[in-house]
Amino acid sequence: MALEFGIGLRRVDTVAADAKQAEALGFDFVTTGEHVFFYGPIGNSLISLATAAGATERIKLMSTITLVPLYPAALLAKQVAALDRASNGRFNLGVGVGGEYAKEFEACGVPVGERGARTNESLEVMTRLWTEDEVTFEGRFTRLPGVSLNPRPVQKPHPPVWISGRSEAAMRRCARYGTGWLPYMYTPEKLSESLAEIGRFAQDAGRQSPIRPGLFIFFAVHEDRAEAVRMASERLSIQYNQDFSKLVGRYALAGNPEDCVARLEEYIEAGAQTIILNSACDADYVESNEALLASEVMPALKRRLNDAH
Repeated sequence: MALEFGIGLRRVDTVAADAKQAEALGFDFVTTGEHVFFYGPIGNSLISLATAAGATERIKLMSTITLVPLYPAALLAKQVAALDRASNGRFNLGVGVGGEYAKEFEACGVPVGERGARTNESLEVMTRLWTEDEVTFEGRFTRLPGVSLNPRPVQKPHPPVWISGRSEAAMRRCARYGTGWLPYMYTPEKLSESLAEIGRFAQDAGRQSPIRPGLFIFFAVHEDRAEAVRMASERLSIQYNQDFSKLVGRYALAGNPEDCVARLEEYIEAGAQTIILNSACDADYVESNEALLASEVMPALKRRLNDAH
C-alpha cells in the first residue's frame, strides 16, 4: 500500500509560495477548498490550483473540494480539462455538494435542495465530455447538442475524481463516479464502515475498478499537547461557526507528534491510503505546524508501515 499525504494551501494570497514549500517538504498533494461566500476568507479551488501548478513541477494538485452544483457542468468539464493540461496531468478533482452556507446557493441561483441531483448529473456529463466525441445529452439541468471537448485532459480516461462528504448519498455517488473516497469529520470507525458500504454499493452497480480510500482531516501538531488541542478547537469553532471543543478529539488531529502518529495509524488501519491534512491552528503557527508534520509525523508513519511489511 502506497501511503500519500497532502497539505492545504495556507492563504489565498500566498498560493505560489505555499505550493513551492509543500513540494519542498515532500508532500504528495497540495490542496485547497472553495466557497463563493463563507464565514471567513476563502478562495476558488481551480484558480488557486492553476497558480500552484505554475509554481511547481512535481506535486499533484487536488481541489478539496470543488462545489460542483454551483457550476454549469460543461463549463466545469472545460476548466478541469484546461487545468489538467496546464499542470501536465497533475490535477485531481475533489467533488462536494456543499450546502452548509445556503446563502451562496441563493446568490448563484441554485436551489440548495437540488445540489445532490445537480452534482450527479454533472459527473455524468463531465465524464462523457472527457472521454467521448460528439456528446449529446438531455438532462434535467444540462443539454449538450452534440459537442466535443477539445483538448481533453492529459490523464486517461480522465483526472481522478475524489468524492467527498459524510452521507449515504455521497457514498453512493462515490461507488458510481469516484476514483477515490475523501470523507471529512470522520472517526476511524466511521471510515471503515463507509468503505464497506461503498464496496457494497459498487458491487450492486457492477463496478469492477477499485476505489482509493482517503481521508480529509484538520490538524494541529505541537510539542505541547494542550496547546495543539486549544488551537484546533478555537480555529474550527470559528471556521464552522459552532463549538468544536468537544469534537476535536473525534474529528480532528490534535496533539504532540506521538499523539498524531498514533491517531493517524488508526485511520490507516481503517483503510486510509491518501491523507489530506489542513492546518487548524493560530495563523503565526501554520508554517511550524506543517514543518513538524512533515519532519516527524509523516516519516514515522512511513517507517512503521515499511516495518509492518
